[in-house]
Amino acid sequence: MFMEERKIEQLKKQLLNLGCIHPGSITKQFNVCGKPRCKCKDPENPIKHGPYYQLSYTVAGKSSSRFIKKPELIEAKKRIKRYREFKKFIVALTKTYVDLSKKTGFKRS
Repeated sequence: MFMEERKIEQLKKQLLNLGCIHPGSITKQFNVCGKPRCKCKDPENPIKHGPYYQLSYTVAGKSSSRFIKKPELIEAKKRIKRYREFKKFIVALTKTYVDLSKKTGFKRS
């Protein structure tokens, strides 16, 4: 067994153990409402509404965003972090497959 084959098996196991993933990034938003006498429109000390947490992401070339609730924030951040790890694993796996094909040709699957 080639070193690359062992590495491929290791990377596959790590991919399977990642858990739920989600692409994107989270930003904190604050808003001003339409009520004329609201605290957010105070001329001297405006206090905007929020924070609201917006998740922006792209899947299959389509960009989307949605607001997430504060109790979901920790899990959303974990999934985004795991997605970044997922992308690194895919690059490493692809590189290892290419390295293996340089040694063995395209005879092995």
